[in-house]
Amino acid sequence: MPAEPTRVEEQRAFTQGEFNAFAELSGDHNPIHVDPDFAAGTAFGATVAHGMMLFSAVRGLIARHYPGSRMLSQALMFQAPTYADETVRLVLEPLDRPTAGQLRLATRIVKPDQRHGLIGECLLQLAEDDA
Repeated sequence: MPAEPTRVEEQRAFTQGEFNAFAELSGDHNPIHVDPDFAAGTAFGATVAHGMMLFSAVRGLIARHYPGSRMLSQALMFQAPTYADETVRLVLEPLDRPTAGQLRLATRIVKPDQRHGLIGECLLQLAEDDA
């Protein structure tokens, strides 16, 4: 029988270089993400991460901890800006026991002040070995 899913947490800081690389990849060159001088004059005061870049990091964490799983659904909200060089925690937390090979996870990016850069929930179809 597979191990019971547990909370997973990983710390990381996104860099301005990663913001810029994601802009190149996605085509989203909004200056709030890539122009520190412009962003300094906004309500944010500095550049902020692309929301989908944050989700990509969460999706990578899911792939590392639930290899072979398929994401069936994902709901997301970006409640607070995530800044370059800000150390955040990526968190996956099972919301219940797996049922019929499926697992619901809370997905979060938690800032140092405990606000959420990303908060959501996903439904995974686990790989047969984990179901």
